[in-house]
Amino acid sequence: MTKPFRLVAPLAAAVLLAGCATTDPYSGQTNRNQTGTGAAIGAVVGAAAGALSGDGSTSRRDRALVGAAVGAAAGAGVGAYMDRQEQQLRQSTQGTGIGVDRRGDDIVLNMPSEVTFGFDSSELTSNARNALNDVARVLTQYDDTRVNIGGHTDSTGDAGYNQRLSERRAQAVGNYLSQAGVASGRLNMTGHGENQPVANNNTEQGRAQNRRVEITLSPIQSRFE
Repeated sequence: MTKPFRLVAPLAAAVLLAGCATTDPYSGQTNRNQTGTGAAIGAVVGAAAGALSGDGSTSRRDRALVGAAVGAAAGAGVGAYMDRQEQQLRQSTQGTGIGVDRRGDDIVLNMPSEVTFGFDSSELTSNARNALNDVARVLTQYDDTRVNIGGHTDSTGDAGYNQRLSERRAQAVGNYLSQAGVASGRLNMTGHGENQPVANNNTEQGRAQNRRVEITLSPIQSRFE
């Protein structure tokens, strides 16, 4: 371990404790708060940068501690921002069949096809439109995130047809969010066809899991610098 990291390790460990596990009041799931984790990572990175900077007038230890403090604040800012957004999304999607998954600083909304579309269709159901209205209200409050929408199918039928269907479904979700007030510049729609399965296509249960639209929300890092 290099000296800058030895200096900041106790601080990073203390900050990381802020990322304790909590129970989501809407789903009952136990989740780790990402604010502490982001702060700890920011502290380590900031410490390294701080320790390596300067002209010698300030001790390496002092520069490391200043860098750690700045880095921790930046990391916690992203984590706290996404924590709040995640909580509101869990509340707004309760009972809709839409899953909310936290992956680091990203939030992924999993929309199964039976919730969003009819068989072999890219037309949103009324239930899906109602759920997306609630999602859009949250997204318009948190405009420092990118919204990546991916359409997915199972492997049944022609691969080319599945690709086009996944594209139409991703586009349908993106268009609806735009109409509901989410800035179009934040939206990116992509069809993945049958190429990114999350379950075994040899079973009906697995195929049902693979037919989905995923909305991935990622923080725009430059907004937190």
